[in-house]
Amino acid sequence: MWTRLLDRMLAHIVQVGTLRLTLPDGSIRRYGAGTPQVGLIVKNPDLPRRVVLNPSLAVGECYMEGGLEIEGDDLDGFFRLMIPNINATTAPWFQRPLNLTRRGARRFRQFAPVGKAQTNVARHYDLSSALYDLFLDDDRQYSCGYFERKGMSLEAAQQAKKHHIAAKLRIEPGMRVLDIGCGWGGMGLTLARDYGAEVVGVTLSKEQHTMAVERVRAAGLEGRVDVRLVDYRKLHERFDRIVSVGMFEHVGVPHYNEYFSFVNDALERDGLALIHTIGHVGPANEADPWITRYIFPGGYAPALNEMQKAIDRQQLVTCDIEALRLHYAYTLRAWYDRFMANEARARVLFDERFVRMWRWYLKSMEASFSVGSLLVYQVQLGKHLDAAPITRDYLYRGNASLAAAQQVGGPDQALHPAASSL
Repeated sequence: MWTRLLDRMLAHIVQVGTLRLTLPDGSIRRYGAGTPQVGLIVKNPDLPRRVVLNPSLAVGECYMEGGLEIEGDDLDGFFRLMIPNINATTAPWFQRPLNLTRRGARRFRQFAPVGKAQTNVARHYDLSSALYDLFLDDDRQYSCGYFERKGMSLEAAQQAKKHHIAAKLRIEPGMRVLDIGCGWGGMGLTLARDYGAEVVGVTLSKEQHTMAVERVRAAGLEGRVDVRLVDYRKLHERFDRIVSVGMFEHVGVPHYNEYFSFVNDALERDGLALIHTIGHVGPANEADPWITRYIFPGGYAPALNEMQKAIDRQQLVTCDIEALRLHYAYTLRAWYDRFMANEARARVLFDERFVRMWRWYLKSMEASFSVGSLLVYQVQLGKHLDAAPITRDYLYRGNASLAAAQQVGGPDQALHPAASSL
């Protein structure tokens, strides 16, 4: 029965390209026609049942366990075949009740009060400091870079991302900046060193906090960068600027009103906030079950209208929205190449199953940003209509933030590839 249902499901989904499926008994089935062509070899006889009940979770798990092989280990080809086909169709009728049940539990899964939020963060960001050495840049920027031109290195793109955000924040020396979800401290260090800001960074990751504090000390910026191991909701201070990069994905839909209420309360009257987050095209949907189980517990990339509803409830002014398309695909490709160059080290740190899991994660996300429906939104917020310039010219000509950075000085500025042309 399960094999018949799997057969119907794949025949329903695969319309463009060809999927060749080799079952444990040696029989071969084909779905779709034309290119691209991808072959799967099923080694686990229980795979049809698991895939029918929860496709994304089961396929990812079976790959991790070795119960599913991709011919030529062509992960890139597999995701580029399947993701567009899945996005172009609806679930077969026999899966719809299961999908509705999972969708109904969405808010419960994303509910993240202070204690649960810290647990969710620890499950990913406190895995091992050595893991992130394998694929991130030296500044440990764990969000998409900003690729201003073809051929940029990962390091240059990550520096460009920080300066692009700083330009939108229009930081002047002495301004107090809150960095919500500061990670390993790279953004805070840049804003303090190159723009003269006084930064408070908050994180829930113990490993990130330890390294960020050490980086601040090594840079001699203890008086200007204060990194705290605390939930942002426990802060009761006001700031000239608020920045949050790659953290909003962990907030959870039930907390969107709470989050933007905090931004509104913590931001000075003439302040600006910049929220940089993964989002998705289309209406509200459900987070990928494999990603939330194995990579980002409680994570969800919102639709733009889900964010905007919460922003509007606080009567914050949306000064600018920029959609960064494909930037994260380029970033993930660089991360994957670096991870694969250090695959043997990853296997020593963890095991074969973890290596396969991480490869699945990076490649599935790259395809989701290149041929799927994911992108990155940068949302600039203020409290009144003239909180920011009314055109984007200031980002690309006579940039006040970069001019201020050049006056303050700092080695990071020289790395910004667009600085000389602005």
